[in-house]
Amino acid sequence: MPNHSETKTPRETVTVTDNSSGRSVEFPLLSGSVGPKVMDIRPLYNELGIFTYDPGYTSTGSCKSAITYIDGDQGVLLHRGYAIEDLAEHCDFLEVAHLILNGELPNPTQKARFNDEITHHSMLNEQINFFFRGFRRDAHPMAVMCGVVGAMAAFYHDSTNVHDPRQRMIAGERLIAKMPTVTAWAYKYSMGQPFMYPKNSLGYSENFLHMMFATPCDDYEVNPVLARAMDRILILHADHEQNASTSTVRLAGSSGANPFACIAAGIASLWGPAHGGANEAVLQMLREIGSKDRIPEFIARAKDKNDSFRLMGFGHRVYKNYDPRAKIMQRTCYEVLEELGIHNDPLLSLAIELERIALNDDYFVERKLFPNVDFYSGIIFSAMGIPTQMFTSLFALARTVGWIAQWNEMLTDADQKIGRPRQLYTGEKPRPFRPLADRA
Repeated sequence: MPNHSETKTPRETVTVTDNSSGRSVEFPLLSGSVGPKVMDIRPLYNELGIFTYDPGYTSTGSCKSAITYIDGDQGVLLHRGYAIEDLAEHCDFLEVAHLILNGELPNPTQKARFNDEITHHSMLNEQINFFFRGFRRDAHPMAVMCGVVGAMAAFYHDSTNVHDPRQRMIAGERLIAKMPTVTAWAYKYSMGQPFMYPKNSLGYSENFLHMMFATPCDDYEVNPVLARAMDRILILHADHEQNASTSTVRLAGSSGANPFACIAAGIASLWGPAHGGANEAVLQMLREIGSKDRIPEFIARAKDKNDSFRLMGFGHRVYKNYDPRAKIMQRTCYEVLEELGIHNDPLLSLAIELERIALNDDYFVERKLFPNVDFYSGIIFSAMGIPTQMFTSLFALARTVGWIAQWNEMLTDADQKIGRPRQLYTGEKPRPFRPLADRA
């Protein structure tokens, strides 16, 4: 028989009082597996007739997710519970992609199957060749990627039904497989070089580097150190919780839009210099500084609150400690420079000196403005011969797996609704209409 003397643990709540009406309402506190508690404000308007105001959603949880966890104060990044340091050190990109998509690291059989699926989806429909040729040669690669990825819905009709789990899986694998081809072809097109087709004998990152740098008359021998560096870069950028581009993908997907349209929307959001364009901005900043003897001048400008100049590649919106990805990227950066024998490149030596000065400056240390992942990735890409305008495209290539996982998670969430933020209206109050003849 039940023990009626047992008592349930009381539900944690937060009480909100509307002083104008004197009415108080309790709202439940929700707890995740780790991280801060979240106040469930869904009944707020019905109960009190008010909305919240939170520009940039800095204090608002837009969804629940089991994919990625960030503790910005402690400098922690977990994918499905695994530390990013462990994943970057011990896994290849497709292992991490499997983890992010499916919730678990693959066993050998699963890994072989997943690698095979991705490898054999890497070709693009041949008609997409002609789609590329509709762009100007000087089009930004991100503009090309937005167009091509969005247009893929016109080529792969059999994976656009978002209500069919199998079609969602196929669409996800296709996008992850084909994005290196799309990215490399965007580069080749801008260079006026022939497209290089993927090779099934190569791994994911090796294949991408081959399509980027090989030509029909000069094959490209993939350097294993550079391939490993590229793989690590892709891992470090694979997912990062509810950032601007991921939120864009979720918002677009909430309407039931096809996966190719949603990922194209994510690419467009990522293109912004405050998001995916940050590593490109780092190189532009270094070119503006120009020489080591000008670093103190720009350091002083960065400290001046009345000066609009900011050191790009330092600090982070979420991390108030050292970005854990930056430590891995720093090590990778030095490995690449050592492998390529780059010791006297003016731009790279300028970046290293800027890093040294900033890390020893009390102003930056006290404010925890440490070099972030964008600072080092730009240096690596430059050393590998990847042009600046391609930096954000490589970010999009890496982040596709996170976008797909987040999009799929949203569609299977019972709480999912079409995104519809509210606003604080500041326009004119209702006023009478005047005919044209009466308007002075």
